[in-house]
Amino acid sequence: MSLRKRQRSASSSRLSTLSSSPAPHTAAAAASASSPPLSFPNADLVLRLHLDPCPDDDADLDAGEDHRPSLDLHVSSASLLRSRYFAALLSDRWSPAPTSAAGGHGHLSLAVAAPRSASHPFHAHVEVVRLLHTLDFAGAIHSPADALDILPVALQLLFDACVEACTRFLEAVPWSPNEEARVLEISPLLPADEAADLLARITPPPAASASAAGGEAARSPSEAMLHGLIHSAIHGHPVPAATKAFVAMLLKDYPSRDCVQKVLDEAFLSRLETVKELMGKYASPDFRVAVDSDERDAIQRLNLQSAVLNVRHLLWLIERMVEMRVAGNAVKLWSEQAALTADLQKLLNDVDMWKNITPGLPVLVTRCTLRFANSVVNGETIVPRQVRTKLVRSWLPVLNVCRNMVQPMQCGYKSPNCQELEETFLQIISTLPVPDAQELLQQCLGFSTRNVDDCPHLIAAFKTWFRRAGRAPQGAEN
Repeated sequence: MSLRKRQRSASSSRLSTLSSSPAPHTAAAAASASSPPLSFPNADLVLRLHLDPCPDDDADLDAGEDHRPSLDLHVSSASLLRSRYFAALLSDRWSPAPTSAAGGHGHLSLAVAAPRSASHPFHAHVEVVRLLHTLDFAGAIHSPADALDILPVALQLLFDACVEACTRFLEAVPWSPNEEARVLEISPLLPADEAADLLARITPPPAASASAAGGEAARSPSEAMLHGLIHSAIHGHPVPAATKAFVAMLLKDYPSRDCVQKVLDEAFLSRLETVKELMGKYASPDFRVAVDSDERDAIQRLNLQSAVLNVRHLLWLIERMVEMRVAGNAVKLWSEQAALTADLQKLLNDVDMWKNITPGLPVLVTRCTLRFANSVVNGETIVPRQVRTKLVRSWLPVLNVCRNMVQPMQCGYKSPNCQELEETFLQIISTLPVPDAQELLQQCLGFSTRNVDDCPHLIAAFKTWFRRAGRAPQGAEN
């Protein structure tokens, strides 16, 4: 209300003069008289529209009032009363007077601010005056641009019915980006209810913003949308490959990397916890004792099949994280999975179980580790050396088991290149302090068991370590 009051007081200072005598025969009046003025039914008043000079335009200020562009409208004072501005103006200042030779019409002057379209400076005002007479809003408002042109004038003149018609139209139709910007610009001038209806589609609701600020558990609307998209991409969509590709594009193009990282971290943690729970059930000795053999095999089959599905989801999430360079938290979490790697080793040693039920599980787990390790080596994911050490220490035993099962793992699946993961681990080891590298290199001796000539990466890693270890210690005197 305060905004409208300020608007009204500002416009009142320059809007109008009213008299019962004809307008002066100035050059501007003569110019406007050269073409017939617009006339509405039951006209008893002349409304003169004239451009209000821009304060920055010295030429307009110097030209004087008589030379400003103007337009005369013959209007009905009864129709103008539909505008609260004109109603107040007429009631305050109108007084009957003898008619004049020009027809006896009183005169009203309305200053018009420089419009967006210089070629039709009075268009919006004429339309609003027409609507004051006809109330034909449906015939005047055909597009968001029409409504946005008319609405500021309707607000200026306190023409409530027109304001309502414009906002109702805008609320119901799509907007272009430029029209959206104009809605944001004019919304502070609108009544609260109308403004809320328009802003609802382009700004989060106050309740959502407040809850997002109230605690870490609450998601912002953008985070909730991204979370829902990720969930749809990895769960049950009829065309999963196309959906995943589309969601991956949206994540990549999203402007806030922090927001994307938060949502991906949540999804990764959720899937990882599910995998850990399923693998824990398989490895639990209590489960093996408490359930009879046939029922246990059926449950284990379901658990392992579900684990494979969730590891596939993990791999997709990891690829998105690495692609967007937001995998730091996930790499740290993956390096801390000593319990999961122990359960995986139990499964891999039970060859009949995993080979007959889920032959792809070791392959998928190895791909996850390889993707993380490659991102660390390539500098896509920067993590402290403690994390790099734990990553190799936790997952090297799984790699050593998988290396001995390359042929079984290839059955029906594309086997990952175990040698690539070996090389990547050796590169990570080369980034560690000499004592840590010594400990981990000794666990890599299995890389040479196939053929000495087939492990140049291991030979190079040991040569590098011995060269470094042979140097004088730090701070030692020459």
